[in-house]
Amino acid sequence: MIHSLGKFILLFFFVSLVTTGYAQLIEKAPSSPVAVTASLDSLNSLVQITEINLRGFKRTKPYIIQREVPFKKNEYLLISELLAKLNLCKQQLMNTSLFVDVDIKPFKLDSSHIFIDIYVKERWYLFPIPYFNIVTRNFNDWWVNQNHRLDRVNYGVKFIQNNFTGRNDNLNIWVISGYTQQVSLRYDNPFLDKKLKHGLNVGIGFSRNREINYGLDTNIQKFLKTEDQFILNQSNIDLSYTYRPAIKTRHTLRASYHFMSVNDTVLSYNPKYLPGNGTNAKYVDISYGIQYFNVDFMAYPLNGLMCEAEIFKRTGYNNNIWQISASANFIKKIFPGSFVQLQASGLVKLPFKQPFINSNLLGSSSLYMRGLEYYVINGVAGGVVRGTVKNEILSFNVRNIIKSKTHDKIPFRVFLKAYGDLGYAYNRDYGNSIFNNQLLRTWGVGIDIISFYDVVLRFEYSFNQIRENGLYFHNQNDW
Repeated sequence: MIHSLGKFILLFFFVSLVTTGYAQLIEKAPSSPVAVTASLDSLNSLVQITEINLRGFKRTKPYIIQREVPFKKNEYLLISELLAKLNLCKQQLMNTSLFVDVDIKPFKLDSSHIFIDIYVKERWYLFPIPYFNIVTRNFNDWWVNQNHRLDRVNYGVKFIQNNFTGRNDNLNIWVISGYTQQVSLRYDNPFLDKKLKHGLNVGIGFSRNREINYGLDTNIQKFLKTEDQFILNQSNIDLSYTYRPAIKTRHTLRASYHFMSVNDTVLSYNPKYLPGNGTNAKYVDISYGIQYFNVDFMAYPLNGLMCEAEIFKRTGYNNNIWQISASANFIKKIFPGSFVQLQASGLVKLPFKQPFINSNLLGSSSLYMRGLEYYVINGVAGGVVRGTVKNEILSFNVRNIIKSKTHDKIPFRVFLKAYGDLGYAYNRDYGNSIFNNQLLRTWGVGIDIISFYDVVLRFEYSFNQIRENGLYFHNQNDW
């Protein structure tokens, strides 16, 4: 505990060093990443938007930007309405993930006419980079449970071309070796039609491993490894159709085919690993999901609501499952610089009797409790409720020492937070699990550091109900 607390103090020291020792590179940043202000007169005055100018884009198609603009040329608005729509415009453009910054400026021509400049800074879209990634549920699990083993890493080439044709479409090609050998190809185009409402996503992939997680022992993953052969082989192809009738709502219909085979040695350790106690499984997944996003900044929201729901069906030989899931994330400012966040996520699987590969519930990278990062809790019904209070303690820009017209400043925002989580995981055959079929409780304090390119670093000191505590690190935002 003392060693972990020392790391936490060291983090505070590092933040202080950045803000003092390198003051010549730092300037104060705006309090909100989406704030837009305008020096206009009476809020009840009626004005006409005579012109809208888009500037700064090179690859992005103009109509992709225009789709996110909530006002039109020649439209009449009260100044109070215009100010609200200017903020909404910046929020929606930032949430496309196409830009590192958006600047919107209205200019009055006379008492009743204005024109608006929208200036965007495009991201770097091409990333043909070497790939190195730790294979784990989270960094903490790899560091402690896996003894930070370097043989549990993937490496290779990851070719990513975002905004491929300027329509916010993405092309990904992965050639990966290491812990998991895999080859995959994926193309995502969210805007197929002229009205920009229909999209398509298609992917194909193959992977194989010499190590497999075959079960749990007191909620810790157990692995089987073979040196002379691949113990797990998987291949899949999937197709998704998306419908976005409005800015904030998206419907997704997805279908995929999967083939999985394991070495028969796996069955000697866990006969219920695959459906029907066999060594291979072929199945089809079909799902429908709906998402609603109305937040200021997708990567780290500080105001608004995000929620989604999905119904999922898996069918195949001896492989039958229905799953219904839903989640919500609500964030609101309570004082200047202070925010409260409420999150909830849950699911149920039917029938309750499922093979091991269909029984995951809590402990994945997408659904876990803060303070229980080392553990996996399988089940067929359950969820998590979270509460967080956070306060912004630092906000500044660092001038980029590498000369760049579009990335001349690197923004940083630092939040201090306190939190508590409640969870539950039902499993009628839970074996020696110490967490199933009971109310789970965790709590703690932490620091979040936010920068551009959706970088979120979270340092959290958490406590749980079995009297464990420690410092945990995450490099992505909460689900």
